[in-house]
Amino acid sequence: MKKFSGLKFPSGLVPDESASGSKYKYTVPVIQHVPTNTYMMDSTPLAQFLESTYPNLPVPLTSELGREIEAKARAVVGTAFSTSVMPREIGILSPRSQEYFRRTREASLGHRLEDLLDPDKEEQGWNAVSDGMRAVGELMRTHKADGPFVLGAQPSYTDFLLRAPSSVRGWWMRGCFRGMSSILA
Repeated sequence: MKKFSGLKFPSGLVPDESASGSKYKYTVPVIQHVPTNTYMMDSTPLAQFLESTYPNLPVPLTSELGREIEAKARAVVGTAFSTSVMPREIGILSPRSQEYFRRTREASLGHRLEDLLDPDKEEQGWNAVSDGMRAVGELMRTHKADGPFVLGAQPSYTDFLLRAPSSVRGWWMRGCFRGMSSILA
């Protein structure tokens, strides 16, 4: 049986540069692939590792369209997302991870995480990226006639990457996705 183990940060991992271009040296998700004792972090390299390690996965993880959508979405929403999401992320972390997250993010920002929670600034941030998000939404609908997923009838890593923040993190994310969901509709 294939076994994976989730890790909390700080985890003892050697800091690495994030494939997403993040300025933070530790990113989530993080896994330990037990059979090879490989530790990995960040969604994109994890998907690539899993696809190369297990080539017959039932869900395709990477595609040209998916990579284009992911890159454009990250470029467009970076600032708005960090203002809306980062101060709320701490609420889903373990106490040890909360301490690390707060200490490193607040040192980088130069102020408390809670200082980011200004409804007017959040709305301005989402309004500023609305045109770019509409363009990403159009890319996401490229195969709409073939099915509800980015690649049409079959889900892919990109579907999970785009949906995870609003479903996995649930209630605390709903507020910051109101503006985004109307843009992508």
